[in-house]
Amino acid sequence: MKAIVATDQAAGMAGVKLVERPEPQAAINDVVVQVYASGFTGDELSWPSTWTDRTGRARTPSIPGHELAGVVTALGYGTTGLSIGQRVFGLTDWYRDGTLAEYVAVEARNLAPLPGDVDFTVGAALVMPGLTAWQGLFDHGRLQAGQRVLVHGAAGVVGSMATQLARDAGAYVIGTGRAAGRQTALDFGAQEFVDLDKDTLEGIGEVDLVFDVIGGEIAKRSVGVIRAGGTFVSITGPAEAQPANGRAVDFVVESDRAQLTEIVRRLRDGRLRTNIGNVSTLDEAVAAFNRTERSKGKTIIRSRP
Repeated sequence: MKAIVATDQAAGMAGVKLVERPEPQAAINDVVVQVYASGFTGDELSWPSTWTDRTGRARTPSIPGHELAGVVTALGYGTTGLSIGQRVFGLTDWYRDGTLAEYVAVEARNLAPLPGDVDFTVGAALVMPGLTAWQGLFDHGRLQAGQRVLVHGAAGVVGSMATQLARDAGAYVIGTGRAAGRQTALDFGAQEFVDLDKDTLEGIGEVDLVFDVIGGEIAKRSVGVIRAGGTFVSITGPAEAQPANGRAVDFVVESDRAQLTEIVRRLRDGRLRTNIGNVSTLDEAVAAFNRTERSKGKTIIRSRP
């Protein structure tokens, strides 16, 4: 099968190439999925799990990509809940070969059924942004209707999903970003927008929850606008400051079939939409990854037409 592999950590994207690899086999509780579309996160090559297994041993060349939509082609021993020919989408294990390939082996529990009226490209684009936003807002942020939420990077892939989910849950959403992202953030549902280059973050008043995808100085300043008892949620690592009488949480997104099912239901109901940027074929992927211009929206690689 065709697959994108990462071979040299020091080389970064320059060390990524398209090769032929053996098709994966389904282990116990696995399925093999023929990949139709895969999502790619730009900083994957900086993750330790791209280069080593859980014991710290090198596992290169490795296949990146962890978000997929496709069709089940084989079942491993003991696998239940899915069937051959079923359309699925989901998030694969960080320490196994990923989804930038024509086929991938993945634990069945990490996948959810993909309805027939949802395009594979859209399904792949929902996975990591949807799960990250859901878990940050509801599992860790304990968001409730009527609360005020500050979403950093509201025009971005994760931020735009968090904005939509928070609005749908009845929250008041203040988005942040650069000036060029203002209209995008508002289009995705932010009720206010803060230009981080010009506006004063401290002028927005108190919020109940901050959802941070930026880190650094912005994260430190954000803690000061959280009301007593509020929550700071980050996907960039541990917070350097703590809200007054509140909580600071950092987390790594996990696959969850029930949450994926809820997320795709909201998409079908018209309550969510994806933020898709560059869409390339597997043959074009290496060139797409090495473009110099900044990509807006989720990068999707199509393995089949």
